[in-house]
Amino acid sequence: MYETKELPIPPHFDPEQVDRVWRVPYRERAMEARQWAGTHGVRPASEDRRKLCLMVIDCQNTFCIPDFELFVAGRSGSGAVEDNVRLCEFIYRNLAIITQIIPTMDTHTAIQIFHPAFWINEEKQHPEPMTVITPEDFDKGVWKVNPAIGGLEFQDYAQIQAYAGHYVKQLHDRGKYDLTIWPYHAMLGGIGQALVSSVEEAVFFHSVARSSRTGYEIKGDNPLTEHYSVISPEVLAGIDDTVIAERNSRFLEKLLSFDAVVIAGQAKSHCLAWTVEDLLAEIVPGSHKLAEKVYLLEDCTSPVVVPGIVDFTDQADEAFRRFREAGMHVVRSTEPMDGWPGISSGR
Repeated sequence: MYETKELPIPPHFDPEQVDRVWRVPYRERAMEARQWAGTHGVRPASEDRRKLCLMVIDCQNTFCIPDFELFVAGRSGSGAVEDNVRLCEFIYRNLAIITQIIPTMDTHTAIQIFHPAFWINEEKQHPEPMTVITPEDFDKGVWKVNPAIGGLEFQDYAQIQAYAGHYVKQLHDRGKYDLTIWPYHAMLGGIGQALVSSVEEAVFFHSVARSSRTGYEIKGDNPLTEHYSVISPEVLAGIDDTVIAERNSRFLEKLLSFDAVVIAGQAKSHCLAWTVEDLLAEIVPGSHKLAEKVYLLEDCTSPVVVPGIVDFTDQADEAFRRFREAGMHVVRSTEPMDGWPGISSGR
């Protein structure tokens, strides 16, 4: 089905640098990428007979570099770093078969419903990161919207306060989770929002070598809802069904236009899992066959684990079990792609 051709890892890749932030030397890498394509007979992506997409979910410094705001450690303590070493190697080895890379970019500002500045208590204090706000907390007035906030398209404070109560209740009633106040992270224009340097370098190298435009997809900048999944925000409607946000139908259609979609990134228990859940909800009613063109790189993603506080490993593993039972393929990046179901050119 695909003309699989594994390539060597380019000499510039240094796995010891994956846990660090540095500047990609674009001009040098672009020259090397063109030479690499010529040396190894790599054709432009536009000539691919079958289109394969690699979706890289939130491989940003804020989640993937130790000591940044929401480092995804996994049970190993270095999960996201180890994942990104394998992800970069996967991109370089399979550069000739990956038609397009689509990185999703979690993108926030300070005044959003899940950040401390949005809320305040009777002592005029903001909630600490990882505070959970339940409907009961809201009804008791433990937390309320910071009255100093403006510019959110509500006519007055009473309206935004009513919406906040509605939002907290919507999350709770869905049974997924209560509102969590996250530390400021993936801040628009900040270093935390940027792709991990080694991943950015691999994505850039692929783009030049294959003359393929990288399809960056921004999510999470709506101040009135969380946006874990790149396909859909957590809450779509406000009081009286006023539109707060919309599903990303354009992006969903783009994904489904590919012959195969490979998914990696962070975190296995949150943004990756919920993106795949949304994808599965869209494709299964139409055709079980559509689920079979999705491949999950289980060794390029880790769950959220904070020792002694929370461990989402079991929930993440259960989600992957459901995805596999629905027809999606759970594979490893270190396995040759010509051994993956539906990928082998001999099938």
